[in-house]
Amino acid sequence: MFFPHIATQRAVSRRRFLQGTGIALSLPLLDAMRPAFADTVKAGPAAAASTKPRRMFAICNNLGLLPENFFPTEAGAGYTPSPYLELLKEHRSDLTVFSGVSHPEVDGGHPADNCFLTAAPHPGSGGFRNTISLDQYIAERIGHLTRLPSLNLGVNVQQGVRSLAWTGSGVLIPCEETPSDVFRRLFLQGSAAETEKQVRRLELGRSILDSVAGQARDLQRKLGTHDRERLDQYFTSVRELEQRLQMSREWERKPKPTVTASIPLDPASPREYMEKVRLMYDLARLAFETDSTRSIALLLDSVNSPVIDLGETKLSEAYHNLSHHGRSAAKLAQLKAIDEWHMKLLANLFGELKKVREDGETLLDRTMILYGSNLGNANTHVTTNLPTLFAGGGFKHGQHLAFDRERNYPLPNLFVSMLQRLGIEADRFASSTGTMRGLELV
Repeated sequence: MFFPHIATQRAVSRRRFLQGTGIALSLPLLDAMRPAFADTVKAGPAAAASTKPRRMFAICNNLGLLPENFFPTEAGAGYTPSPYLELLKEHRSDLTVFSGVSHPEVDGGHPADNCFLTAAPHPGSGGFRNTISLDQYIAERIGHLTRLPSLNLGVNVQQGVRSLAWTGSGVLIPCEETPSDVFRRLFLQGSAAETEKQVRRLELGRSILDSVAGQARDLQRKLGTHDRERLDQYFTSVRELEQRLQMSREWERKPKPTVTASIPLDPASPREYMEKVRLMYDLARLAFETDSTRSIALLLDSVNSPVIDLGETKLSEAYHNLSHHGRSAAKLAQLKAIDEWHMKLLANLFGELKKVREDGETLLDRTMILYGSNLGNANTHVTTNLPTLFAGGGFKHGQHLAFDRERNYPLPNLFVSMLQRLGIEADRFASSTGTMRGLELV
């Protein structure tokens, strides 16, 4: 994003800051470096972990669901389940349905999937720059408590273009798509030599940070007040990263957890979309069960998926083409079959989490699951009235929270409630106006 800036002094040469390429790339952009730039400075972490771990699993299907089959007609606890929610009736008391929610000013149709966890406005605009995603905000604050600060998963993702996970400086974090690789990362211990090699990599990263910070301090006395403040923030972020590197080094020497599950067999084709989804749900459950991470994002890139295999139900076109149904009865029937598969897989995920006990509670009680989409209606590309389910996490559920479907309620308010439930001190996230109205703790 570009902001006008009037220079009041001669810009310092980038060569003066470089003296070798590493430092210019690592330093924040300073007023003294340019007549016209601005960057985003992220706040430092501020969170204390609960003695009992809580977790977050965010799932985005970027083609959404047929709204007429998803949303109930009545609000409150006495709502009649819609056709899709009927498939989740066993878990009705464990979930809340939202209607009339969206991310304010997040438009642009398909590009909005990149903003599902960031709520950054106008993703289709030419000067768009994303902001930190909810999963990474969580990882920065409590990620040191687990082996993996976060997991960013995907199904059929268009790599380099789409992701739910974004850094504080707006950089895309690629999705991990191969179930067997995720399983190995979580549970298969490398050899002693491999472990020491990884430790050396981490130590090298820390030594580079130390060197860059040392050079940067030499510049402080030559800079203006605003730049010195920015450098102070930079030093703070370096210290935090050093601490995370130290934690990572310690985790490398700790044995990984053992599970009875076998390494998954990777689907051979993107047509096996639903099997990929099922495997990613299983891996998320195992990661939470072993407390290997407490923050997982999963992008179901339906836009990038071919004609998928639904067993006995034969589809005539690719998922994306079907979503532009134009009220065709044949296409709507096929989309309904796809959506029902999604609901059945969700029901299975909820059921498996409820089977696992942790300190007298179920794993679902300890895990917040957000399931939704960046599109309210894929046929028309609207990004309002997003179909949204929220399950588990120790909230009072069993209700349909119905907001104005024309003047939507901010979905980022739910993100603030989720952060607070994780023990993270936060009263705002992105375009939020507070916590989610009507959502209470047990």
